[in-house]
Amino acid sequence: MKAVKVPLKQLNDIRIDLMEKEIMRKDYKIKTEDGFGYIPIYEGFDLDLEIVDIQLDELKIYPKDFTDLLKGKLSTEESNILKTSFDIIGDIVIVEIPEDLESKKLDIGKVTLEFTKRKSVYMKRSAVHGETRIRDLELIAGEDNAVTIHKEHGVRLQLNVEEVYFSPRLATERKRVADSVKNNEKILDMFCGIGPFPIVIARTKNVDITACDINEAAIKYLNKNIKLNKLEGSIKTICSDVRKVDFADEKYDRIIMNLPGIAYQFLDIAAKHISDNGIINYYEFSDDFKQGTERLQKAVEAEGKTVEIINTRKVKSTSPGMWHVAIDGKVHY
Repeated sequence: MKAVKVPLKQLNDIRIDLMEKEIMRKDYKIKTEDGFGYIPIYEGFDLDLEIVDIQLDELKIYPKDFTDLLKGKLSTEESNILKTSFDIIGDIVIVEIPEDLESKKLDIGKVTLEFTKRKSVYMKRSAVHGETRIRDLELIAGEDNAVTIHKEHGVRLQLNVEEVYFSPRLATERKRVADSVKNNEKILDMFCGIGPFPIVIARTKNVDITACDINEAAIKYLNKNIKLNKLEGSIKTICSDVRKVDFADEKYDRIIMNLPGIAYQFLDIAAKHISDNGIINYYEFSDDFKQGTERLQKAVEAEGKTVEIINTRKVKSTSPGMWHVAIDGKVHY
């Protein structure tokens, strides 16, 4: 193939010039040898440079978006309504496909599998529902195996995506909370799921964590994850509705309340069992922080305590104008 031969000291300047003029081919690699560089070019251009015939290695170009791989299978209009974001949990991809495109779900699944290089692709069949917080899923490509191991921040989390709810999009939030934890804290995670908050925290901090969830499958995987990450002894697990747990007069330095849909219904428990100067990490779905702040303040004041709001942030968008918000309150007696 045709290539421009240039001294190495001129390689970068000429490469940029050829690329800006759209003369350089981007599907082959530049070669350097014996003090010269060889830049692949398209034929038919009159250049005041030395042009040679040389064998160059082909450069694999990967698509920037998996919808690029659907060209010819979806119309432009269909591509525009397809949600291009998806969740990757270990070897599993979970996609959301609009109802109008369900007839193309197998094509979308196949392309998503190719694009992500994972083992299985499931599509969402429902929103998160029920007291166990799971969603209905349908396998549309790859292996029929809903069990995987997800890795984040140096920990491994085993789960079955059909039996428990887990969001990889909260990884940054879990790390932020973990970084704010001090050694020797006594912590209650009221809605722990498979244990991402407790596991990430206990990996680097010497803490005493009680982790509670109503979903038996979630607690089963949390117990597996404690062993998987060699954390036996630092996390106590409870399978129950947290309202039915007898905490007696136990007080906690930190209470994590990541059940944004209904966590406000349990604020009275948190307010009762938080220690003096303890932190409540409270989450809810809202368009601002006012509602959550007022709910937290009201619950704490009902216990004869006060709360100082030390941090608020938007964790992730859930729908236009609505957010998964976090409110950190420090409680004083």
